[in-house]
Amino acid sequence: MPIRLVAGLGNPGAEYEHTRHNIGADLVTAAADRLGIRLQPSSRFLGLAGSASVAGSQLHLLLPTTYMNLSGRSVAALAGFYKIPPEEILVVHDELDLAPGQVRLKLGGGHAGHNGLKSIISCLGNCPGFYRLRLGIGKPSDRSLMIGYVLGRPTPSDRELIADATRDALDCLEAVLADPQKAMNRINSPRTRN
Repeated sequence: MPIRLVAGLGNPGAEYEHTRHNIGADLVTAAADRLGIRLQPSSRFLGLAGSASVAGSQLHLLLPTTYMNLSGRSVAALAGFYKIPPEEILVVHDELDLAPGQVRLKLGGGHAGHNGLKSIISCLGNCPGFYRLRLGIGKPSDRSLMIGYVLGRPTPSDRELIADATRDALDCLEAVLADPQKAMNRINSPRTRN
Protein backbone atom coordinates (compact mmCIF):
# COMPACT_ATOMS: atom_id res chain seq x y z
CA MET A 1 0.00 0.00 0.00
CA PRO A 2 1.61 3.31 -1.02
CA ILE A 3 2.16 6.26 1.30
CA ARG A 4 -0.25 9.11 0.56
CA LEU A 5 0.68 11.58 3.33
CA VAL A 6 4.15 12.52 4.57
CA ALA A 7 4.24 14.81 7.61
CA GLY A 8 7.48 16.40 8.83
CA LEU A 9 7.44 17.33 12.51
CA GLY A 10 8.92 20.50 13.92
CA ASN A 11 8.11 23.83 15.52
CA PRO A 12 7.25 26.95 13.51
CA GLY A 13 9.33 30.13 13.63
CA ALA A 14 12.85 31.21 12.77
CA GLU A 15 14.17 30.45 16.28
CA TYR A 16 13.49 26.72 15.74
CA GLU A 17 14.86 26.42 12.19
CA HIS A 18 17.44 23.64 11.80
CA THR A 19 17.21 22.59 15.46
CA ARG A 20 17.38 18.91 16.36
CA HIS A 21 13.62 18.81 17.01
CA ASN A 22 12.95 20.17 13.50
CA ILE A 23 14.90 17.70 11.40
CA GLY A 24 11.67 15.94 10.38
CA ALA A 25 10.35 19.21 8.97
CA ASP A 26 13.74 19.87 7.33
CA LEU A 27 13.65 16.51 5.53
CA VAL A 28 10.08 17.01 4.25
CA THR A 29 11.02 20.51 3.04
CA ALA A 30 13.93 18.96 1.11
CA ALA A 31 11.58 16.28 -0.25
CA ALA A 32 9.17 18.98 -1.46
CA ASP A 33 12.05 20.67 -3.31
CA ARG A 34 13.19 17.39 -4.86
CA LEU A 35 9.65 16.40 -5.93
CA GLY A 36 8.70 19.89 -7.14
CA ILE A 37 5.87 20.23 -4.59
CA ARG A 38 5.12 23.77 -3.43
CA LEU A 39 4.23 23.95 0.27
CA GLN A 40 1.70 26.68 1.00
CA PRO A 41 -0.03 27.86 4.17
CA SER A 42 -3.32 26.06 4.78
CA SER A 43 -5.64 27.15 7.58
CA ARG A 44 -7.78 24.04 6.95
CA PHE A 45 -4.82 21.75 7.63
CA LEU A 46 -3.08 23.92 10.27
CA GLY A 47 0.23 23.89 8.43
CA LEU A 48 2.09 24.16 5.16
CA ALA A 49 0.69 21.67 2.66
CA GLY A 50 1.21 20.67 -0.95
CA SER A 51 0.45 17.74 -3.21
CA ALA A 52 1.38 16.21 -6.53
CA SER A 53 1.09 12.96 -8.41
CA VAL A 54 4.13 10.84 -7.57
CA ALA A 55 4.64 7.35 -9.02
CA GLY A 56 1.03 7.23 -10.15
CA SER A 57 -0.70 8.25 -6.91
CA GLN A 58 -1.53 11.52 -5.19
CA LEU A 59 1.01 12.41 -2.50
CA HIS A 60 0.39 15.06 0.16
CA LEU A 61 3.25 16.70 2.07
CA LEU A 62 2.55 18.48 5.34
CA LEU A 63 4.49 20.62 7.81
CA PRO A 64 2.25 21.23 10.84
CA THR A 65 2.55 24.79 12.17
CA THR A 66 0.75 23.98 15.44
CA TYR A 67 3.93 23.47 17.48
CA MET A 68 5.16 19.96 18.11
CA ASN A 69 2.78 18.98 20.92
CA LEU A 70 -0.30 19.69 18.75
CA SER A 71 0.98 18.14 15.49
CA GLY A 72 -1.80 15.57 15.54
CA ARG A 73 -4.46 18.19 14.91
CA SER A 74 -2.78 19.07 11.61
CA VAL A 75 -2.12 15.47 10.52
CA ALA A 76 -5.66 14.36 11.43
CA ALA A 77 -7.20 17.32 9.58
CA LEU A 78 -5.46 16.47 6.30
CA ALA A 79 -5.85 12.70 6.68
CA GLY A 80 -9.54 13.09 7.48
CA PHE A 81 -10.21 15.44 4.58
CA TYR A 82 -8.57 13.15 2.01
CA LYS A 83 -9.71 9.92 3.75
CA ILE A 84 -6.15 8.67 4.25
CA PRO A 85 -5.94 5.75 6.71
CA PRO A 86 -3.08 5.63 9.26
CA GLU A 87 -1.21 2.88 7.36
CA GLU A 88 -0.82 5.28 4.41
CA ILE A 89 0.77 8.01 6.57
CA LEU A 90 4.52 8.52 7.07
CA VAL A 91 5.60 10.78 9.94
CA VAL A 92 9.20 12.03 9.78
CA HIS A 93 10.63 12.96 13.19
CA ASP A 94 13.70 13.31 15.37
CA GLU A 95 14.68 10.30 17.49
CA LEU A 96 16.64 10.49 20.74
CA ASP A 97 17.22 6.72 20.82
CA LEU A 98 19.25 6.77 17.60
CA ALA A 99 22.70 8.30 17.19
CA PRO A 100 23.10 11.26 14.83
CA GLY A 101 23.30 9.92 11.29
CA GLN A 102 21.14 6.85 11.91
CA VAL A 103 17.79 6.47 10.14
CA ARG A 104 15.15 3.82 10.79
CA LEU A 105 11.74 3.16 9.25
CA LYS A 106 9.04 1.36 11.18
CA LEU A 107 5.31 0.79 11.28
CA GLY A 108 3.44 1.48 14.49
CA GLY A 109 4.73 1.51 18.04
CA GLY A 110 4.42 3.84 20.99
CA HIS A 111 5.39 7.49 21.27
CA ALA A 112 8.44 7.00 23.57
CA GLY A 113 7.74 10.40 25.13
CA HIS A 114 7.83 12.25 21.79
CA ASN A 115 5.11 14.90 22.08
CA GLY A 116 4.51 15.09 18.33
CA LEU A 117 3.92 11.34 18.06
CA LYS A 118 1.79 11.39 21.21
CA SER A 119 -0.44 14.06 19.66
CA ILE A 120 -0.74 12.23 16.33
CA ILE A 121 -1.63 8.92 17.98
CA SER A 122 -4.28 10.68 20.06
CA CYS A 123 -5.77 12.66 17.17
CA LEU A 124 -5.94 9.57 14.95
CA GLY A 125 -8.23 7.94 17.50
CA ASN A 126 -5.49 6.38 19.63
CA CYS A 127 -4.22 4.58 16.55
CA PRO A 128 -0.42 4.16 16.43
CA GLY A 129 -0.53 2.27 13.10
CA PHE A 130 1.27 4.81 10.90
CA TYR A 131 4.80 4.65 9.52
CA ARG A 132 7.61 6.59 11.18
CA LEU A 133 10.87 7.65 9.59
CA ARG A 134 13.07 8.16 12.65
CA LEU A 135 16.09 10.46 12.25
CA GLY A 136 18.69 10.07 14.97
CA ILE A 137 19.75 13.05 17.05
CA GLY A 138 21.32 11.23 20.02
CA LYS A 139 20.80 12.14 23.67
CA PRO A 140 22.29 14.75 25.98
CA SER A 141 24.61 13.59 28.76
CA ASP A 142 21.97 14.37 31.42
CA ARG A 143 18.15 14.28 31.30
CA SER A 144 18.01 17.76 32.84
CA LEU A 145 19.55 19.10 29.60
CA MET A 146 16.86 17.51 27.37
CA ILE A 147 14.78 20.58 26.44
CA GLY A 148 17.79 22.71 25.55
CA TYR A 149 19.28 19.79 23.65
CA VAL A 150 16.31 19.02 21.39
CA LEU A 151 15.57 22.71 20.82
CA GLY A 152 19.23 23.46 20.10
CA ARG A 153 21.16 23.15 16.87
CA PRO A 154 23.43 20.13 16.33
CA THR A 155 27.18 20.43 16.66
CA PRO A 156 29.04 20.78 13.33
CA SER A 157 30.06 17.09 13.37
CA ASP A 158 26.51 15.94 14.23
CA ARG A 159 25.12 18.30 11.57
CA GLU A 160 27.29 16.59 8.97
CA LEU A 161 26.12 13.12 10.06
CA ILE A 162 22.48 14.28 10.00
CA ALA A 163 22.92 15.84 6.56
CA ASP A 164 24.36 12.57 5.22
CA ALA A 165 21.47 10.61 6.73
CA THR A 166 18.96 13.05 5.27
CA ARG A 167 20.46 12.61 1.80
CA ASP A 168 20.33 8.81 2.22
CA ALA A 169 16.67 9.02 3.28
CA LEU A 170 15.81 11.28 0.35
CA ASP A 171 17.50 8.86 -2.05
CA CYS A 172 15.25 6.08 -0.69
CA LEU A 173 12.11 8.23 -0.59
CA GLU A 174 10.44 7.04 -3.77
CA ALA A 175 10.93 3.40 -2.73
CA VAL A 176 9.45 4.19 0.70
CA LEU A 177 6.45 5.95 -0.84
CA ALA A 178 5.73 3.10 -3.26
CA ASP A 179 6.15 0.18 -0.83
CA PRO A 180 7.24 1.07 2.72
CA GLN A 181 7.36 -2.53 3.91
CA LYS A 182 9.75 -3.48 1.12
CA ALA A 183 11.84 -0.33 1.67
CA MET A 184 12.39 -1.08 5.37
CA ASN A 185 15.28 -3.46 4.66
CA ARG A 186 17.03 -0.85 2.54
CA ILE A 187 16.53 1.98 5.05
CA ASN A 188 17.26 -0.07 8.18
CA SER A 189 20.37 -1.87 6.94
CA PRO A 190 23.63 -0.56 8.42
CA ARG A 191 25.54 1.74 6.09
CA THR A 192 29.27 2.19 5.99
CA ARG A 193 30.62 5.63 5.24
CA ASN A 194 33.96 6.44 3.67
